Amino acid sequence: MGICDGRVVIVTGAGRGIGRAHALEFAAQGARVVVNDLGVAQDGSDPSDTPAQQVVDEITAAGGEAITSTHDVADWDTAGEMVQSAIDAFGSLDTVVCNAGIVRDRMFVNSEQAEWEAVLRVHVLGHAAPARHAAAWWRAQSKAGAPVAGRIVNTSSGAGLMGSVAQAAYSAAKGAIASLTLVQAAELGRIGATANAIAPAARTRMTEEAFADMMAEVEGDAFDAMDPANVAPLVVWLGSDGSADVTGRVFEVEGGIIGVAEGFRHGPRVDKGARWDPAEVGAVVQDLLREAAEPTPVYGAG
Repeated sequence: MGICDGRVVIVTGAGRGIGRAHALEFAAQGARVVVNDLGVAQDGSDPSDTPAQQVVDEITAAGGEAITSTHDVADWDTAGEMVQSAIDAFGSLDTVVCNAGIVRDRMFVNSEQAEWEAVLRVHVLGHAAPARHAAAWWRAQSKAGAPVAGRIVNTSSGAGLMGSVAQAAYSAAKGAIASLTLVQAAELGRIGATANAIAPAARTRMTEEAFADMMAEVEGDAFDAMDPANVAPLVVWLGSDGSADVTGRVFEVEGGIIGVAEGFRHGPRVDKGARWDPAEVGAVVQDLLREAAEPTPVYGAG
């Protein structure tokens, strides 16, 4: 018995790294899993169905149920086909874990339009499209009187919450995902669906290259804090029936640490009751900044 017995789950970007760990843990907890992955390189090139199929083979060898998906999750219609494939194969859909992503590291002043378009497409559309089609199906189920326990689990990043030097496009995309999660949670609660996001730190193809020393595998019996499998338990719980009262939250997860990120909130302010003169504003802003909490530093700054 597992906490996701009988649930049907889509995991995007599930051929390697964090997504693979999600798919394996969902299956271990009783879910039937759609393993989605284009099998591309870090920059989105050279697609292959091999990584997704290897994960499916692992799941079925362990006695679980899974199918392969090589749908492009950033294509609106194709993402809908992926959602329909889950329903056709397993008769339902309960959880969508949006994890697929690419990176194009570049200092902002050197960044190019094509890099921005590629990163925003995969991350933002690749989160919005699958969840939108799943939500439409859940809404139809709700209107038909069927119980709905839909779960969306998005993948933001510390880069999206605090920013990261040389990752302007990636940071912007991951920040958009955090905001998207808030809107999904506010709109979908009425039909029985929740939306949450994670900001994980773990060993992936992206992080191994950027933070080689930090992400190195730990030898022996010591706890390997950067093992991507450490992220999966929180995601699987968020994708289960048990998380029905948790929505609109972003969780930071690293090793054995689970934390709740606290995002933008209203801070100190002054109301003059009339229009400000530009010459007055500087002193007011300085007073407000003295009252406000210091922002968390951007990753890689200083």
